[in-house]
Amino acid sequence: MDAHLPSTPGSQRIALVCPYSLSRPGGVQGQVLGLARTLETRGHRATVFAPADGLAAVPADVDVVVTGHSVPLRANGSVAPVNLSVGSVRRGLRTLRAIGFDVVHVHEPFTPGLPYGLLIGRDLPPLVATFHRSGGSPFYSALRPLTRRLARRFAVRCAVSEAARSTAFDALGGTYEIGFNGIESDRFRGVDPWPTDRPAVLFLGRHEERKGLRVLLEAADRLGATTGPGDGGGPASRPVLWIAGDGPQTGALRRLHPESPDVKWLGALSEEEKVRRLVAARVLCAPSLAGESFGIVLLEAMAARTVVVASNIDGYRDAAAGHAVLVPPGDAGSLAQALAGVLEGTTAVLPGDTGGAGSDLDDGRGHWLDAAAGRTSQQSMERLAEWYEGIYRSAVVGHGG
Repeated sequence: MDAHLPSTPGSQRIALVCPYSLSRPGGVQGQVLGLARTLETRGHRATVFAPADGLAAVPADVDVVVTGHSVPLRANGSVAPVNLSVGSVRRGLRTLRAIGFDVVHVHEPFTPGLPYGLLIGRDLPPLVATFHRSGGSPFYSALRPLTRRLARRFAVRCAVSEAARSTAFDALGGTYEIGFNGIESDRFRGVDPWPTDRPAVLFLGRHEERKGLRVLLEAADRLGATTGPGDGGGPASRPVLWIAGDGPQTGALRRLHPESPDVKWLGALSEEEKVRRLVAARVLCAPSLAGESFGIVLLEAMAARTVVVASNIDGYRDAAAGHAVLVPPGDAGSLAQALAGVLEGTTAVLPGDTGGAGSDLDDGRGHWLDAAAGRTSQQSMERLAEWYEGIYRSAVVGHGG
């Protein structure tokens, strides 16, 4: 890292602060890293500040300042890998000041770690905050009654969706610029699909109650009972369920649904394997019960030209914008029926629909997938970086820069 290399005319030096460990795949981590890469291609100098548990987790194509190791902290029905060391916060602030950034962009600013230091620190560049969380957070309530006063330090407040804005507004008040989550769609082009001779249903996510894996496994049992033995081809082939990730429910769920020809427990995937399996899968299933402010994994599946079956919750409706089969959250019967319809070619969702039965999927599959992929072009990381450039300029001008 060239600590004192100045910005070129028209470019900015941007610090992107992520409170969550880069060693754990996650939506916020992916957004921060993708934004950093894209800002660099647009002529800026972007540095990510984040915890990491081992250098292997730090991507080589992004300038990263590791702020320390993480510890698990339960929040929002999940476990957040954050750094709680006061010493790490102080070192992060010293490094941030020494480099001399034009703007600091902090994601989930009321999450413990370096974001707390930014809220109370002095002599800092203008702060831009982006809120990702939906459905409330103990991190907001932990600092009450200080949160609203501390939030005044933000030059600009952003939210990735209306659901995220509503959550932040309820806790902090104020006004917000509503953006979106970006996707690096180029990663899904020209990819060699993961080999499979059966239609695959892919689950990507942490194994915890909020993510709905238990519901998907119950639906898969019902689906297996109705599809019959696979024959290696055609819509009647018995599907295989690919379960990626891990979490607190992994052990219990594996005991109930052990590894078999129909259920494959994959563990944590590399980014390369994740992309190849997304491209190969017939369906990406996102059965979350609640707490999703914006479903980036849905956009990734759409970019991979893979059909999405997901829960009908606010964040997923916003992400899919009519290009997914949506079912009531927690309803294994409806989920099994939707999966069967997609796999057997009897269910389709035409652009603009909100889910349910439609025209024959095989007849309209190419058109439907084209429309879904077109949706992702509207959510490109390039467009998101351009949007944030305007936010950064506004923050600097408002700060007197």
